[in-house]
Amino acid sequence: MARKSAIPPSYYGEPHKFDPTFRGPVHQRGCTDVLCCVIFVIVILGYIVLGTVAWMHGDPRKVVYPTDSYGQFCGQQGTPNANKAILFYFNILQCANPTVLINLQCPTTQLCVSKCPDRFATYIDMQINYRRNKSYWEYYKQFCKPGFNYPDKPVSHVLRDEDCPPMIVPSRPFLQRCFPDFITRNGTLTVANQTIFKDGHGRIRSVVDLRDAANKVTAMQQGTESGITSLLDAKEVGIKIFEDYASSWFWILIGLVISMLVSLIFILLLRFTAGVLFWMVIFGVIAAVGYGIWHCYWEYSSLQGKPDSDITISDIGFQTDFRVYLQLSQTWLIFMISLAVIEAIIILVLIFVRNRVRIAIALLKEGSKAIGCIMTTLFYPIITFLLLALCIAYWAVTAVFLASSGDAVYKVMSTLPNCKYTNLTCDPETFSQSNVTKLCPGSQCTFAFYGGESLYHRYIFVLQLCNLLVFLWVVNFTIALGQCTLAGAFASYYWALRKPEDIPACPLASSFGRALRYHTGSLAFGALILSIVQFIRIILEYLDHKMKGAHNAFTRFLLCCLKCCFWCLERFIKFMNRNAYIMISIYGKNFCGSARDAFFLLMRNVMRVAVLDKVTDFLLFLGKLLISGSVGVLAFFFFTRQIPVIQEEVPSLNYYWVPLLTVIFGSYMIAHGFFNVYAMCVDTLFLCFLLDLEKNDGSVSRPYYMASSLRAILNKKNHKRPDEKKKGRNRRSSNQTKSTDM
Repeated sequence: MARKSAIPPSYYGEPHKFDPTFRGPVHQRGCTDVLCCVIFVIVILGYIVLGTVAWMHGDPRKVVYPTDSYGQFCGQQGTPNANKAILFYFNILQCANPTVLINLQCPTTQLCVSKCPDRFATYIDMQINYRRNKSYWEYYKQFCKPGFNYPDKPVSHVLRDEDCPPMIVPSRPFLQRCFPDFITRNGTLTVANQTIFKDGHGRIRSVVDLRDAANKVTAMQQGTESGITSLLDAKEVGIKIFEDYASSWFWILIGLVISMLVSLIFILLLRFTAGVLFWMVIFGVIAAVGYGIWHCYWEYSSLQGKPDSDITISDIGFQTDFRVYLQLSQTWLIFMISLAVIEAIIILVLIFVRNRVRIAIALLKEGSKAIGCIMTTLFYPIITFLLLALCIAYWAVTAVFLASSGDAVYKVMSTLPNCKYTNLTCDPETFSQSNVTKLCPGSQCTFAFYGGESLYHRYIFVLQLCNLLVFLWVVNFTIALGQCTLAGAFASYYWALRKPEDIPACPLASSFGRALRYHTGSLAFGALILSIVQFIRIILEYLDHKMKGAHNAFTRFLLCCLKCCFWCLERFIKFMNRNAYIMISIYGKNFCGSARDAFFLLMRNVMRVAVLDKVTDFLLFLGKLLISGSVGVLAFFFFTRQIPVIQEEVPSLNYYWVPLLTVIFGSYMIAHGFFNVYAMCVDTLFLCFLLDLEKNDGSVSRPYYMASSLRAILNKKNHKRPDEKKKGRNRRSSNQTKSTDM
């Protein structure tokens, strides 16, 4: 008895079967991934609570205003320091002490002042001159402790109690702090044309000592090793850049509007130019490689017979001057063979995948038609942008309030290396009566940072991590909502048998309502998976930054491998999420089911997926370069006054490249926003096209929904109903009768 051979199911699932009730995106659908939706809503409410608690405990003034040694803000309105917005260091030379890098605090009194000193002076010189002219004291005392008005107090007692600074140097405000006014003249660093100065303790010091101390302060404030001189130079450049923006913002805005219009026109014209543009570039590459083969052959032939040209590359070994290799015939022979292999690969690939390339180009043209029918989709990115801006603003404000939570904490700062009380918590009100001042002469109880010992303050870092993770989740959910909304609108276009007559009214608004009402949980599920991977990548980047100075090669190698793996994983999840959202918008299933269906559908058509993906990416990248490049060239001629008609309208600029680069970058980002909609359209139409091929066969009961150009490429056609054939014959006979009468 013969056994029946059972046909095993496809490894990537069974093809979709015909459903007579299917007419595009399913309207009768239910809520999906409800548990994840509930968790997402709870997390959002918790995020709001976190922001509220941070707002109650935090104080952004701690970030905005510098804080003096007494924990008071400089420049805060309604306080005695309202008109004193700059922080002044009594003895900035103390900031060169190595303890600065350990405790991140300069061991000298810091005071709020209204302006920085503009001259060299010491307290000793002030006392000498004070007896002749009272104005010396009036100027010097504005840099002393508030309320101190005893110019005759012995110098040793003044310096011991730090009532006044031992010296002042010409300074200017930077980062709301007084820093020495350094000027380099003929390669020599000076302050007020001086290279040496008195430090107020009877010693002569070099200006280089001031620079080293100032560098320590800027490194402490910025978390970098940047010098004060370079930062001041950067500030001057920044001021000039700001002036350029202030005078050219109107023309920058015009350039961005032009790029928006060009992007819109480019997308709408792709239905006519997609094929021409693609094949022109492909044949251009083939011609360029062919020219390269000919040039290599010409060089190879011309070197034949010349002395020493037949030496091999292995004979001469590695040379830093690569021009040496160009004198060898073997080099050009290798180039020629390599280019010939590349040329053969390109031609063979085009021969074997030409039909798939034609399908990809037809889908690109169809995408342009779809956007032309649903123009509102081009403006949906504005909604996404506003939602993302709201998420970023909330995250940033919450992070600032968390970072500024806590009360002022004071630490003992001493210049003595063996002081056992250094970096211990102290109370500034009782510090002068404590034993610390006797055991560690010259020590100070100065403000260190904001913190606390409560449960909330101990877990500030954990709350910052939670803030980051939820921020990533909300951002990815916003992007997912936009992708699902656009996919639903474009799917409505594809599954309309007669376009545009059968396209439902307001497809974008309907798709947005379906996504938000039924699939919040599914979108949150996909966004959570992606957010966790991104969160791990951020942690790996942080660890890599912290371990840059480590000498453990294995650890660095392992970290590099993990970063590479999670980068690839993030790219794959983004690709799968995008296609899962398309299937969700069409069938209304949960995230896992939609992701599985999308993956199997793509794997059953993997060659078409690869070709379409590369052709689409190539054309869109070419379009971005074309738009940003053309607008950039126009901006270059305008800002360099090379357009005679509007030459007088060009504003005066310090750096013409400031508005130029802004226009180029802005044009690229605008084109990127428009083309993201277009790429989503093409991806949606492609999945619908694959579903159409599996579900339908072109018969009267199962007609194809794809465009006629796609049917022509695949040699498929829709069979007409008998009544449609009869109408067609009647129409032809009527036309013949009319022509006979004429």
